[in-house]
Amino acid sequence: MTQRTGTAATFRRVAALATAVLTATALSAGCGTGDGASKGAEFTPGASASADPKATLLAAVPDEKDPAFRFSTLDGADKFTGVVDPAAHGMELGMSQKNDDPEFTMNMTFRVIEKDLWMRVKLTGMPGLHDMLKLPKRWMALDRTKLSDGSEAPVYQGADPANTAAIIRTSDTVEDKGNGTYTGFADLTDNADVQSAFDAVDVAALGDAAKKVPFTAVVGPDGNLTSLTLDVPAAGKQKAMKLVTRYFDFGKAPKLTAPAGDEVQKAPASAYEMLNG
Repeated sequence: MTQRTGTAATFRRVAALATAVLTATALSAGCGTGDGASKGAEFTPGASASADPKATLLAAVPDEKDPAFRFSTLDGADKFTGVVDPAAHGMELGMSQKNDDPEFTMNMTFRVIEKDLWMRVKLTGMPGLHDMLKLPKRWMALDRTKLSDGSEAPVYQGADPANTAAIIRTSDTVEDKGNGTYTGFADLTDNADVQSAFDAVDVAALGDAAKKVPFTAVVGPDGNLTSLTLDVPAAGKQKAMKLVTRYFDFGKAPKLTAPAGDEVQKAPASAYEMLNG
């Protein structure tokens, strides 16, 4: 679940391309195998049912007034982790992929501050992997105009990277179950913003079931949304899955700044070749 349409697809495509290149190259070379912020008044889960559970839940969603925090999303088989820093209009988004033959691990991270974009790729498990792909180990400053499809590049679109508020709003009613737990039914067909948040889900294949996908949300003692879980049913060739977003470490996550000095360089041509497929 992400704000930017195609962000997850970009990660998967780049990971697949890098894996293919590394596999072919490796084989041909003969390589072996702070204080957390609260939402206003203190929130006490289970103290009493809220008068308007939906409004209470929406108020718990991160906004631009929140300090930096961490997040993770489980989107089918894809897991993303990152940091959001609303004050800097910044976001860091990363994923890890492991390859078995040859055996290596690729960690890819994007950092966005305002409109500026950087990428860092870390390859471990085999010697010489960075040289094979001609990729530096430092942050690489990317020029969006050199990307073949700039719409797939990560951008900062607010403090709610998983679009949880848009998803919650599609529910006609939200029930307060007590202890900070809320339930409802999301309509994945409601609008383009909601549909674009589910890269791993074949919404069309779900049919009418897409209009009533059960979700469970949890709000922590500090009044911040800590998790949103959607239980997507099976449809056609698509297996049932859980889509999980977690927001945590409010006020404890590092503030985001632009990489500087010897931490960064301009992205080489090889980086754009990989990103552009």
